[in-house]
Amino acid sequence: MLAIATPTMATMLSYTLMQFVDKYYCSRLGPEELAAAGNGGIAAWFPVSVMMGLLGVVNTYVSQNFGAGRPERGPAYAWAGMWMGLGVWLVILVPYGIFLPQVYAAMRDGLNLEHPSARVIELETIYARILIAGMVLTLWARGIAQFFYGMHRPLVVAAGVVAGNLVNWYFTWALVFGKHGFPEWGVAGSAVGTVIGGFVEFAIPMGVFLSSKYRTKFRTLASWRPSVDRIRDIWRIGWPAGLMFGNEMICWWIFMAGLVARFGTEHNAAGWITLQYMHLSFMPAVGMSIAVTAIVGKCVGSGRFDLAVQRVGLATKLTMLYMGVCAASFVLFREPMIRLFASGDHNQWTPEQTEAVIRIGSQLLILAAIFQLFDAIGITLVGALRGAGDTVWPGVMTAIISWGVIIGGGWSLAVFAPGLGSLGPWMAAAAYIILFAILLLWRFRSGAWRSKAVVQPAEMRCPTCSFDLAGLITPSICPECGSSVGRPAALSNEL
Repeated sequence: MLAIATPTMATMLSYTLMQFVDKYYCSRLGPEELAAAGNGGIAAWFPVSVMMGLLGVVNTYVSQNFGAGRPERGPAYAWAGMWMGLGVWLVILVPYGIFLPQVYAAMRDGLNLEHPSARVIELETIYARILIAGMVLTLWARGIAQFFYGMHRPLVVAAGVVAGNLVNWYFTWALVFGKHGFPEWGVAGSAVGTVIGGFVEFAIPMGVFLSSKYRTKFRTLASWRPSVDRIRDIWRIGWPAGLMFGNEMICWWIFMAGLVARFGTEHNAAGWITLQYMHLSFMPAVGMSIAVTAIVGKCVGSGRFDLAVQRVGLATKLTMLYMGVCAASFVLFREPMIRLFASGDHNQWTPEQTEAVIRIGSQLLILAAIFQLFDAIGITLVGALRGAGDTVWPGVMTAIISWGVIIGGGWSLAVFAPGLGSLGPWMAAAAYIILFAILLLWRFRSGAWRSKAVVQPAEMRCPTCSFDLAGLITPSICPECGSSVGRPAALSNEL
């Protein structure tokens, strides 16, 4: 478990550090710049998150084929994911970036929320547009990463992400403050540094994927052309995961840039600082979740449902241990953690702003500590269900409760209990995370995921002609002789 999960957790932590560095350097410029980077970043990410969820099931197909003894069928799904990413970037993301100011205005007007200052609106739009321009690299990196996760080779992805972080750190610092002869671009420089780092993050695993070793062993170049069948496979079980991630991200965008921002720049800045520390807590847990997807997928592909349950239990305990330590840190060190951001080299923070952000942020960190263990359970189990191919129920459930609790509950507390300030909407977000964990735990314990395998176990053969069906998308008809196949014996025994 640790051999597979540790590099993946380090990768997710590295992703988080990239955002942490961006927000830290922007905070040196002032509270408006910090709020703009946060608002712009989540505005760029929420439409991409749908594709992120879709591409996550590449891991499912690759790992189940790996477990079924057919690893050479995995690269086709990596290529299909990259083609899908390119199409979404051209057709959806580029037009979205062009009309982003109108999207912002419609979101805030639709919820009857106050608009932030003109400077925040200008900076958040610039930051988001630069990120969107480079999002095709992010989508490609996601698609190729899922292949290596599914093949239980996470170190390849980790190497790319660590290198990308180092590049991002340097260029963000140089372009925000105008160091080493680079222009001083401020918030825009932070976004450009992220895009450059994203290119490195994609280039390294892609180079390994196309290396002679992988081309020979796994035929990684044989299936580079667009495949309607593979794209359909990804869409078939991936759309609920895309729905889940997309709904969560758009809800968090409305939550942070709308419900929290309505209480002023200090509340908005304190919220983004708190969220950066939450990322340091839950992103390694997301890494464990990705590892669990690969492990469960391999177990299901080989017909070992009992082993899948054991591995999920172990992963949940490890994740809860890590996030429990984070929760304790949030409580014990809340003020110095917030103070790290709430000051500036350019004298843009007034003493009143600094103290207000520290006070608000300290309250939010205590609230975040309360739901850390629940977050650990939910994040781990969603990866387990995805590895088994059980994506529809979690996706639909998450869409319903995210809008009902985060947006509905958050808006209600913001409007009818304004005395709570931004703590009101944050209380609704905490309730969502707790409910999310409880519902996923019930789903996993119900055992419904056992019947959702997307490939046949390794021992599955046609009862008429003995054609090897391992690794194929669950068929009802043998592609060799045309006879009825029926349910796999291993799966029938488990059910």
